[in-house]
Amino acid sequence: MYRDFGKRLIDVLASAGGILLLSPVLILLALGARISSPGPAIFKQARTGRDGKEFRFYKFRSMPIDTGDVSSDQLGAIEIRRFGKFIRRTNLDELPQLFNVLRGDMSVVGPRPPLPSQEELITLRRENGALTCRPGLTGLAQVNAFDGMSVAEKAAFDGQYANKITLLGDITILLRTITYLLKPPPTY
Repeated sequence: MYRDFGKRLIDVLASAGGILLLSPVLILLALGARISSPGPAIFKQARTGRDGKEFRFYKFRSMPIDTGDVSSDQLGAIEIRRFGKFIRRTNLDELPQLFNVLRGDMSVVGPRPPLPSQEELITLRRENGALTCRPGLTGLAQVNAFDGMSVAEKAAFDGQYANKITLLGDITILLRTITYLLKPPPTY
C-alpha cells in the first residue's frame, strides 16, 4: 500500500511544502548562480528515470556553462567556482529537484537518477528491479558512501531498496541523509 499510494502522496506533500517553505532560499540561490557565473541559474540534463524513461533533471548550476554531461566521479578535472563548490558541498544545488518530485519524475527517496550514458548502472538496475521505482533525491546507496562505490555496489544498494520499499525504510534513509548533510566538510 505504501509503495503504490502512500509514497507518492508523501512526495507531493513534501515537495510542495518544501518549495513553498524554501522559496526565499531558492530565489537567493538562483541569484547566486547567475551572479557567480554567466548563464542560466538552472542546469537541465537528461537523466534515466522509472522504467528506463528519460526525463529533464533540474539542479542549480554549479559548473561553467560549457561543461558537458559529467558523472559525479569525474568532477575532479572541472574548475568549479567558490559559489558552485559551496552549493555542491551543502547539496543546495539539488533543491530544484523538488520540482521533479512534484511533477512525478522523482521521489524524495529512491535510487539517484543516472545519466543515460551510465549504461552499466542502468543495466544492473534493470536486472535487480531498481528501475521499477522512481529515482530519488537521496537513497540507500547515498547514505552508504556513494562516491566511493563501484557501479556494481551502487546497483546492489539500489536493488536492495527497490525490493523492500517501506515508510520506516524511507524515514531511516532521510534521517541518515540529514546526519550526512550536517557533518562539517572534510579538511584537506
